[in-house]
Amino acid sequence: MRRAPGAGPWGEAGPDSTLLLSGLYTVNGGVPGRLLAALPPLAVIEAELGTCPISSAAFEEITREVPGQQILLDRALDLMLITALRAWFTRPGAQVPAWYQAHSDPVVGAALRLMHSNPAHPWTLESLAAGTGASRANLARRFTTLVGQPPMTYLRERRLALAADLLREPDQTLSAVADRVGFANAFALSAAFKKEHGISPSEYRTGTARARP
Repeated sequence: MRRAPGAGPWGEAGPDSTLLLSGLYTVNGGVPGRLLAALPPLAVIEAELGTCPISSAAFEEITREVPGQQILLDRALDLMLITALRAWFTRPGAQVPAWYQAHSDPVVGAALRLMHSNPAHPWTLESLAAGTGASRANLARRFTTLVGQPPMTYLRERRLALAADLLREPDQTLSAVADRVGFANAFALSAAFKKEHGISPSEYRTGTARARP
């Protein structure tokens, strides 16, 4: 998932003005797929469902065309998106996906954090269980129940999704991508990627490049 460049304020803000902050994220698959599948085409978050994470002082800074404004805009958009997603999944009557609840589970959440923070590590079910303080059987059972797939299957799909995102970067070689996401070499990544997506990494990269405006 990427934030589209060029976002910025229009017009001048006054003391009684309403500030409208809009943004665009481009998604071509990869890591956010599970999240997008759980969201409706339009999600409306009422003000009472959550507290705005941006203070009035920060909003005033956003409207000032001074050095660093774009960074403030980008970070404000990210923070508001995260807050809105949390409010959506925790609103009254929400059907919360099991994988979302999994992040709060003391065992499964710990395993997810280990895999997400260091996907290139040669994780095994045994090492993940040791890192969470659970037995292998307990971790495998709870992980499969909450996430919907075994830990190592999830890790493999996570690595391939990260690889798909990294392959959009023209300066990333296949060997470098393989090393960053935890595959032994470029050949192993290429074989797994083609099995998962039906095309080779080079074909995927070429198609992505052509799709760019």
